[in-house]
Amino acid sequence: MRRINVGFEYIELDQLQECPSEIQELFEFAKKAMENAYAPYSKFKVGAALRLDNGEIVIGNNQENAAYPSGLCAERVAIFAAKSRFPNAKILNLAIVTNAKKIEKPISPCGSCRQVLLEYEHKQKAVFQIYIQGKDGAIVQINSAGDLLPFNFNSDMLHS
Repeated sequence: MRRINVGFEYIELDQLQECPSEIQELFEFAKKAMENAYAPYSKFKVGAALRLDNGEIVIGNNQENAAYPSGLCAERVAIFAAKSRFPNAKILNLAIVTNAKKIEKPISPCGSCRQVLLEYEHKQKAVFQIYIQGKDGAIVQINSAGDLLPFNFNSDMLHS
């Protein structure tokens, strides 16, 4: 028997001004997207913005539905929109923000979003940085979706 510890390193920034200007800009887009989220049931609004290697910034926000499983998270809305408009562009960075006032720490993507993020990293054969922030305050920089989902499933496994 072996006991193995799986972990990852991330960067925590105290405030938005510590981020590079292009990441600050992504957060501005994510915050605007968050304002337009459709969250009448949970009131938990999330906005996402990603930058592609062609210079485009694509946004997404969570979309709830009375039939709860029919909704979609902001991260997936942004990625699916980006890939439908620019199928060959690579994702460089993703910023995610929420309106959660009572939660001090940044909120990470859900399991389904982690799998989708990983799928697109695998597809583009390049990782991208993920930045998460709560309503205000600290920002966490994660270097890869693979860090968030260490025991992952990808398309290579379908062909084994």
